[in-house]
Parts: sequence; C-alpha cells; structure tokens
Amino acid sequence: MDRIKINLPENFTFATDIAVRITDLNYGGHVGNDRFLSLIQEARQQYFLHYGYEEMNIEGLGIIITDAAIEFKQQLGYGDIVRIHVTAGGFDKFGFDLFYKMEVIKNDKAIIAGKAKTGILCYDYTNQKMARVPESVKEKLVL
Repeated sequence: MDRIKINLPENFTFATDIAVRITDLNYGGHVGNDRFLSLIQEARQQYFLHYGYEEMNIEGLGIIITDAAIEFKQQLGYGDIVRIHVTAGGFDKFGFDLFYKMEVIKNDKAIIAGKAKTGILCYDYTNQKMARVPESVKEKLVL
C-alpha cells in the first residue's frame, strides 16, 4: 500500500504551542485523526492572525481548503504540548499550500509528531468565485 509522504520546507516562518485537551482524545486514549486536523486549523488561524489576516479576510478574500494530507508520526496524549510550525509555499494563480510540522515537546526535546499540508484556494465569497492570490499576500507569506 502506498503511503503519503509530505516533503516539508527547511524553514518555517511561524510556530505556536497548543496544549492537547481531554476533548481531543479518542476512545484509544490518544489524539484522533480528526483532532489532528483541528490542531492544524488552530495553527493556521494563528498563522494568519500573525500576518494581520483572518481566514475570511485575506486582503478582502476568504479561503477554501481544497485538500489536506497528514503523516502521523507520534501519538499525542492529554496535556502534551504540541509545537506547530507553519509556512506557505507552492503559490499559483489562485492559491497556495500551507505546510505544518507538528512536534510534541517532552523533557525539553522536540519529537516530530506529524507532518501536514493543506491546499488553500483564495475565494471571493461576495461573487461566489475563485480569486487570484493578491501579490501583497505572496510578499508577506513567502520566505
């Protein structure tokens, strides 16, 4: 069976720490795959806020997530601190990719817990159509 392999960039422009909540655990006692997506969604929101944006207001445009991929590397449990690094890349006319490196901090060591990528499409919700990525967004978010 083929496995997803995510090639992460070497450099990340943003990182945030998020504590795993009891509600993030599944019946197996660890963070479920749906909650991994929730963690990267929170990191994405904080990333955009860091640059003065919101998911529904990036230079007047909103976003749509076109795809998501996760490579699970380490179980996460209640109380774990997850450091999620975020950066943008792969820009084209209408969108770009966000890359996430997820690390769990244990005994002052960062252990890779997962890798993720989401495809981002710029969308004009007023006119209900795709929109070009504004040049100012590229300038702000590109390494």
